[in-house]
Amino acid sequence: MKVDINQELQQIQEKGLFRTLRTMNAASDPETILEGKKILLFSSNNYLGLANDPRLKEKAIEAIQQFGIGSGGSRLTTGNFCLHEQLEQDIAAFKGKEASLIFGSGFLANVGIISSLMESGDVILSDALNHASIIDGCRLSNADTLIYHHVDMNDLEKKLQRTSSYRRKLIVTDGVFSMDGNIAPLPAIVQLAQKYGAMVMVDDAHATGVLGKTGAGTAEYFGLTNQIELLMGTLSKSVGSEGGYVAASRSMIHYLRNKARTFIFQTSLSPGVIAASIEGIRIIHEERERRIQLLENAEFLRTGLKKAGFSLVDGTTPILAVLIGSAQDAVRFSKRLEEEGIFAPAIRPPTVPEGMSRIRLTVMATHRRGQLEYALQTFLKIGKEMNLLSANNLVY
Repeated sequence: MKVDINQELQQIQEKGLFRTLRTMNAASDPETILEGKKILLFSSNNYLGLANDPRLKEKAIEAIQQFGIGSGGSRLTTGNFCLHEQLEQDIAAFKGKEASLIFGSGFLANVGIISSLMESGDVILSDALNHASIIDGCRLSNADTLIYHHVDMNDLEKKLQRTSSYRRKLIVTDGVFSMDGNIAPLPAIVQLAQKYGAMVMVDDAHATGVLGKTGAGTAEYFGLTNQIELLMGTLSKSVGSEGGYVAASRSMIHYLRNKARTFIFQTSLSPGVIAASIEGIRIIHEERERRIQLLENAEFLRTGLKKAGFSLVDGTTPILAVLIGSAQDAVRFSKRLEEEGIFAPAIRPPTVPEGMSRIRLTVMATHRRGQLEYALQTFLKIGKEMNLLSANNLVY
C-alpha cells in the first residue's frame, strides 16, 4: 500500500502536533532576536549563561587558530588532539571518576553507552520518562527492557524481582527529567541496585552545573558519586558548548572506547568546541555564585506562578513545567507569549503524554529580576484571557 505522506501531515496538523523550525538571529541570551524581532528567551538550556561568555569564545578562537576548524577524523584515527585528552581528564576530575569519554552529542553518548554495554541476555530497567536517547539506546542493545513507572520505587523493585536469570542488569534514569524538571530519587535507586546486583547509569544532562556543591550533578547532590557506575552528561547546556560524555571507572572507559559504535565511527568534536568546554567546566567549578543565582531565579518564578494558580510539576531546578492540558491550548498559549515578547514553545505529544501539554520554561542565571517579573505578569494576563485561572487566583 502506498503511504500518503500529505494525509499524515494533515492529521499531525489537526492534532496541533505539527512542528516547524524557528530562526534565531542572535546568541542564546536572556534577550535575543527571533526572526528579526527582539524577544525574551525562556526556553534555552543555557542555564549558566556561558554559551555567549567572552571567555569561552576567546578559548575557542585560540584553539581554531592553533588546530584549525575541524578535527579531520575520528578519535581513533587522526582526530585525537591533546585538547580532547585534557577535556576528558577535566571531566573525570569534575565528576569524581577515574576517567571519561567524549561523544559527539549527548544523544550519541546514551545510544553508544547502552547499546554497547547491554546485549541479549541482559536486562535494562528504565524510567518511563527517560530521554528519547536512552529509549533508543535500549532498543538498539537487544537487551530486554523493563519500563518502571516514573520515579516509582515500588514498581522498580517489583520489576527487579523478576530479573534473577539475567546476566547483567542496568538501571538507567535521568538525573533531572528534561520535561518535568524533577530530580530522580537516586538514594532509593542505588539501594535497590545494590540489593539486586544491578549497575546504575545516570543521565545528568540537566543537572551538571546546576546541582551539587561544585555543580557536578545529582550524584554529588546526593553524595552517591562512588555508588553510581556511569555518569553521563552533555556539554551543550550549563557548560555552554557542545557534545556528550560519560565518566566512569578506567576499565569501563576502556571498554566503551573499544565497543561504542557512536564513538568509534564518529568524527571527533572540533578543537574550538573542545577548548570552549574546558573553559566552561573551569568556570562552573570556580564561580559558584552563578549556580546560586540560577536557583534563586528559578525559585522566584516558580513561587510566583504557583501563587497565581498555575499548575506546575513539583521541583527545584531551572526547568519549570507549566501544565496547560491539550496540545491546542498549549500552542495557543505559546503563541500569545510570543506576541507579548516571550519565547517559550509548547511541549506536546509524543514528547509528553496526551493531556499533559505544557509550557516548558527554563531559567538562566543571567535573567534579570525585571525580566522574570515581566514573564510572571505575562503568564497571568494570558492565563486570564484563556480562562485557565480564576479571578480569585490572580493575586500576585
